[in-house]
Amino acid sequence: MATLTHQAPAPAAAATVRPRHRRSLPVWRWVILFITAVYFLLPLWGALRFSGISAFSGVIGQDGFGSSLWLSVRLAIVTTAITLALMVPTAVYVHLRLPKLRRVLDSITILPVVIPPVVLIIGVLQVAPAGLKESPYLLSLEYVILSMPFAYRSIDAGLRALDLKTLTEAAGNLGAGWVTTLWRVILPNLTTALLSATVLTVALVLGEYTMATLDLYQTFPVWIVVNDQVSAQVSVAASLLALFVTWLVLMLITLLGTRQSRRRGGGEVTLFTATATQTIGN
Repeated sequence: MATLTHQAPAPAAAATVRPRHRRSLPVWRWVILFITAVYFLLPLWGALRFSGISAFSGVIGQDGFGSSLWLSVRLAIVTTAITLALMVPTAVYVHLRLPKLRRVLDSITILPVVIPPVVLIIGVLQVAPAGLKESPYLLSLEYVILSMPFAYRSIDAGLRALDLKTLTEAAGNLGAGWVTTLWRVILPNLTTALLSATVLTVALVLGEYTMATLDLYQTFPVWIVVNDQVSAQVSVAASLLALFVTWLVLMLITLLGTRQSRRRGGGEVTLFTATATQTIGN
C-alpha cells in the first residue's frame, strides 16, 4: 500500500528589514561646533561675571536709558520702512525690465561699504537743510544708505529664487495691475528675503555709533559708550541686555515667519536663505 506523505508548504520568505541607521554628525563637525560655542559664549560669560547679576536691575533706572532706547527703536522702524519701500520696487523692476543693469546696481549698492561712515555723515551735514538737521530722523536717511548693501542683496537673492516673469505674467492674465501684483503676488513670495533685510537693517541701526555721535544724538549705542565712563559694569550689563533682546527678536521673527510660510504651503523660514516656494494670492 502506497504511503502518501503530505508536505507542508514552505513558509514565505520573510521580508528583509534593514535596520535604520541614524544619521549622526561626523566628529569633526562636533569639534567645530564646540570651538564655535566656546568662542562666542566664553566672552559673554566673562562679561556677565564682570557686570554681575545685580547690575541688570540698575540699567533700567539709569538716566537716559529709556529715551535713548526709544530713539533707536524709532529710527530702526523708520529706516526699515524707507529701505523696504525703496529697495523692493527697485529690485523687482530691475529684474523684470532692466536685467542688464543688475551688475551696475550691485556696484552702486556696495559703495556704502567702501566709503567710511565718517565721510558720509560729514557730507550729509554739509548739504542737508537746516530743518532736517534739527530732526533725529536725518539719521534714518543716513542709515538707509548704510543698510542698502545688505537689504538689496537679501531682496535680490529672494527674487533670484523665484520665477518672477512667470508669476507676473500669470497675475497679469488674471487681471491684476502692477500694484496688486507687487502686493499680493510678489511680496508673499519674498517673506524670507524681507525678514532677512529687516533683521540686518534693525541690527545695523541698533548698533551704529559713528553717525549718531557726530550728529549729536544720543542713541542707545551712544548712551552705552557715555555711560561706560560713569559705570563700566552698568555699561556691560546694558550691552548684554541689548544682545539678549536682539536674539529674542530674531527668534520671534523666525517663528512668525515659519508659521506664516507654512500657512501658505511653504517650508521653514530661515533668515539668511531664500526659498523657491511660489504662490499666487487669491
